[in-house]
Amino acid sequence: MKIEDFQPEFAALPGAAPVWHGALDPGRLRPLCQDVRSAGGRLVALWGSQGGGPSFALHVAVAVQQGLAVASLPLEREAPAFPDISDIFPAAGRMQRAVADLLGFQAAHAADRRPWLRHGHWPADRFPLSKEFDGTRAFPPEGDTYPFVAVEGEGVHEIPVGPVHAGTIEPGHFRFSVVGEKVLRLEQRLGYTHKGIEKLFEAMTVEQGARLAGRISGDSTVAYAWAYAMAAEGVSGSTPPPRALWLRALFLERERIMNHLGDLGALGNDAGLAFALAQFSRLKEDVLRTNQALFGHRYLMDAIVPGGVAHDVDFRGFSRIIEEITELEREVPRLKRIFEDHAGLQDRFLTTGRVKPDLAARLGLAGLAGRASGQSWDLRAQFPCAPYDGLEVRMATHRGGDVAARVTVRFEELTESMRLCRILLRKMPEGETSTPLNPMQPAGLGIGWVEGWRGEVLLALHTGEDGALRRVHPHDPSWHNWPVLEHAVIGNIVPDFPLINKSFNLSYSGHDL
Repeated sequence: MKIEDFQPEFAALPGAAPVWHGALDPGRLRPLCQDVRSAGGRLVALWGSQGGGPSFALHVAVAVQQGLAVASLPLEREAPAFPDISDIFPAAGRMQRAVADLLGFQAAHAADRRPWLRHGHWPADRFPLSKEFDGTRAFPPEGDTYPFVAVEGEGVHEIPVGPVHAGTIEPGHFRFSVVGEKVLRLEQRLGYTHKGIEKLFEAMTVEQGARLAGRISGDSTVAYAWAYAMAAEGVSGSTPPPRALWLRALFLERERIMNHLGDLGALGNDAGLAFALAQFSRLKEDVLRTNQALFGHRYLMDAIVPGGVAHDVDFRGFSRIIEEITELEREVPRLKRIFEDHAGLQDRFLTTGRVKPDLAARLGLAGLAGRASGQSWDLRAQFPCAPYDGLEVRMATHRGGDVAARVTVRFEELTESMRLCRILLRKMPEGETSTPLNPMQPAGLGIGWVEGWRGEVLLALHTGEDGALRRVHPHDPSWHNWPVLEHAVIGNIVPDFPLINKSFNLSYSGHDL
């Protein structure tokens, strides 16, 4: 499906990402989504907003042949409702429930209208993202009797896990329906630590918002910071210097490297190979220490700012990164061979937690996990912004869809990121690393769309009539992938769930804003 197939009112938004935006009558939402789905497109994000007055709007972003199309649907003030699209795009189900909790917009005739984020923390008739809501006020907790789906039958019993877990992970509830050790059904419940991030943006300047964006999900700070900067630069009509864009790409690939190293170690450990955790943790720690030494933060927080970057790299820094990449190029293939030759590891990885390509396509599996199930989506290769438009990124895809495939994609993406880092360092242009941001346009919309290590991160930035931040919606790929994890575990045994879960490694924090 092409942009020309949309209404004539859809026009390109300024900025680095290929994005078109237009108004859409609510009655045309389902036909549009059906057309996008039939043409091989997919849902990227769904969010709501309230204007400076009583105006309400729902926004739906879909990926099409030429890029991203964002449709804005005006909604009635008294009964803001919109057509349910969860039967077309299953990932929309939880997004629609979140919009209902936060703004009161209801998906008409939706099969599942249970609360998703509220957890009894605010009254059912109050909506945190409405302009009338006082974000500083605390409400007494209400009773929270969430109606989990019951599975009945001879020998079936439930195993509730969480929401509080051992270790440092964030809370999430997993309810297994099992016969013996075999999983018949998994139902998740997330949203236990709703932080009010989207509400916080409303009271911030553009500069303050940049710092908050980088703290949405700590393991993806570069992806979120770049998406925010891209959106702000689009609304303000600003263009970062070329060197800044190359440095951003260097930071993004380093973020991908350190997360893949960490995940591979954890996956080996979860399958009984503690040696893998020790070795990959050592390699990841070296990358983190280099980040601290050269860019002031182990996880590159605040390295990207609207208008450019906050840190440059000199010849000595270049040399240190090259030495580090050379070491990784020597160590990672050796560890990959150990993984491949370890019979016990392969026994745990192969066929475990499999998501077949047809199911992945139907459910909208995204990012790294999607590419391991035959879903060929990578913004760096398909819709590359500078400098990726000159790097010819090699996308890693497999069709196995199991833990083994997700491990293989990580290894291959590690290799590709190291290759890209060498090119970025070798060809990086000279010049400035930042430029002052132009004034933000009033009543504007900016979209940032960046391929993070977990998958594509989208950030929508709406400004008010005064050019200030009115609504900022960050969207994590985990929204798409958490529901698929429920399917991936079916038919597996309960002890394999930690391994399957780690092979996806989804974000609680980026999902629960």
